[in-house]
Amino acid sequence: MDTRQLGTLPDRRPRTSLLASVLACELVGASGSVFTVMGLGAWYDGLAKPPFNPPSWVFGPVWTALFALMGVALWLVWRADATERPVRIALLAFAGQFVLNVAWSAAFFGARSPALGLVVIVALWLAIVGTIVAFDRVDRRAALLLVPYLAWVSFAAVLNASLWWLN
Repeated sequence: MDTRQLGTLPDRRPRTSLLASVLACELVGASGSVFTVMGLGAWYDGLAKPPFNPPSWVFGPVWTALFALMGVALWLVWRADATERPVRIALLAFAGQFVLNVAWSAAFFGARSPALGLVVIVALWLAIVGTIVAFDRVDRRAALLLVPYLAWVSFAAVLNASLWWLN
C-alpha cells in the first residue's frame, strides 16, 4: 500500500475522524476572530485601503472554506502512520503554520499594527510553503488541498503590505 496516498492505519470511522479534523480546523481558525473583532470598527474602517480591498463580507466565507480544506488535508496526513518521521514533521509543520495564522489576527487586528501583521504574514507564508512540502512527502492530495490557502495568504500579504504602505 502506498502511504503517500492512502495511509497505513485502519480508520474504522473515516467520516467521523474527517468531520472531527475539519471541525477542529474551523474552531482553531475561528479563534483568531477574537482578535479581529478588537480591530474592526473605527480603527479598521479608518484605514486607507487599496482599490482591490475586498468587502468585509468576503473574508468569512473564504476562511471557512479554507479551514475546511485544511481540515481535509490534515486528516489525510493524520491517517498515515504517525510513527513515520515524515508524518510527524508534517503534523508539526501544520501546527506551526496554524499558530502563525492565529498570530496574524492578533498582530494585525489585536495590536492594530499592519507593520507587525506584515512580519507575521511573511512568516506564515513561508510556513505554509514548508507545510505543503512536508504534506507532499506524506500525501500529495493533502499538499494540493493547501494550495488555495497559500494563494489566499499570498493575496492577503499583498493586501497587508498595501495597508501598511497607505497608512
